Formats: sequence, structure tokens, C-alpha cells
Amino acid sequence: MSPTVFKAKGFRFFFFSREEPRMHVHVQGGQGEAKFWVEPEIELAHNYGMREKDLRSAQQLIEERVDEIQNAWRTHFPG
Repeated sequence: MSPTVFKAKGFRFFFFSREEPRMHVHVQGGQGEAKFWVEPEIELAHNYGMREKDLRSAQQLIEERVDEIQNAWRTHFPG
């Protein structure tokens, strides 16, 4: 299961239900996918074929909507 947190500017931001406990978000768009840590700070964890331009755009969206991502994480992964 991979619930979508939000979609914006051609990107889909989502979680995988059974993955590591450190808060992060996946993003799919353009020509690839990436994973960003959300805590303790926002940073790229892995890049699976996304162009630099798309990575920068995705990170900017994460920074703008970090509260929404954190709230969605806590709702999806209680406890």
C-alpha cells in the first residue's frame, strides 16, 4: 500500500506502508522517483532517475508542505 499525501506540479508524494520508521516521503514524477528524509531535516535520501531540476522542484514542494507531510505520516503510522 502506498497512500498519496498530495499531488502537485506533476509530482506524486506518497509513503510506502511497510518501510523504515524514520520519517520520509517518496516522490514520483518526471523520469524517475526519489526519497527524501523529512526529519531531522529535509534532505535527499535516494534518487532513482530524477533529473536535478525535478529534484529541486520536489524538495521545494516538500519544504512548503512539510507540516502536511508530517501530519499525514503521523496519521498513517500512529504510535
